[in-house]
Amino acid sequence: MTTHSAGARHAEDNRPARPQSAQELLRLDPNVWPRNTVRDQSGVACIAGVPLTELAHEYGTPLFVVDEDDFRSRCQEIAAAFGGGHNVYYAAKAFLCSEIARWVEEEGLSLDVATGGELAVALHADFPPERITLHGNNKSVAELTAAVKAGVGHVVLDSMIEIERLDAIAAQAGVIQDVLVRVTVGVEAHTHEFISTAHEDQKFGLSVASGAAMAAVRRVFAADHLRLVGLHSHIGSQIFDVAGFEIAAHRVIGLLREVVGEFGAEKTAQLSTVDLGGGLGISYVPADDPPPISELAAKLSAILSNESAAVGCPRPGWWSSPDGPSLDQAPSRCTRSAPSRTST
Repeated sequence: MTTHSAGARHAEDNRPARPQSAQELLRLDPNVWPRNTVRDQSGVACIAGVPLTELAHEYGTPLFVVDEDDFRSRCQEIAAAFGGGHNVYYAAKAFLCSEIARWVEEEGLSLDVATGGELAVALHADFPPERITLHGNNKSVAELTAAVKAGVGHVVLDSMIEIERLDAIAAQAGVIQDVLVRVTVGVEAHTHEFISTAHEDQKFGLSVASGAAMAAVRRVFAADHLRLVGLHSHIGSQIFDVAGFEIAAHRVIGLLREVVGEFGAEKTAQLSTVDLGGGLGISYVPADDPPPISELAAKLSAILSNESAAVGCPRPGWWSSPDGPSLDQAPSRCTRSAPSRTST
């Protein structure tokens, strides 16, 4: 099956065809729906053997429905593909509640939170704070303070002012906070403009091309209570190929080499991680056809190795934050529909 590089929904000539029959309309495509989803004899969709109509009647709608076995099996597949759960950060923005946080922890994955609310949910679920990374642009002082107080493993810095704020907060707490700097690599990912996050004219991160990223690195090294351990890049969401990641890795590794050249190997010894972000696509409609997560992970690993070798840098460790592939397909939203205004 072939699709537009950003998925079928983004190509005018590749929209999903209108169902031609009731049978086709009722078909549950296994690439789109959660695993263990079938229709019973009366045509009602069931997840893990439970009719969605029963869940809607008992709990009301709208309702998120997640099959624990499905979610856990996807966690295990992603962890295996990326060389262990410690390399994989579940993006809480995909969906987070206390129980989901517990499943993620028990499967050995780490957790990526982007708001104070998500951090509070994770801590309420007793998620190990050292396996939490605080993301997000325009973090408030309250959010940064809560993260430092909780002892989160990493904070991803998104602006110059965050460097000053976090350094002051860490100083007041008497700790050294590990951080990554989010860099913008100028990659136009083949996805919808509303979910593309690494082109120059957007709100996330610090530009490599303009020199802002290197300026941020210098400021972190000058801070007394921050320790730079990595660089983060995120080029977008719903991405179906790795071409954009190859360009991003080339530019991030180039910046890493520049940093090591300026500050020396000894001072940058702890700068050992590159986070290429997530955003790998999933099937929202039957025509979407993303490659298996194991194939994508292997390609990303090869890209990182090749780009490191090309500039003579040791291959850094790497993280991935899967806000898309596999895990996003585990939850389902159950709603009731109403007649249209013109129905009689």
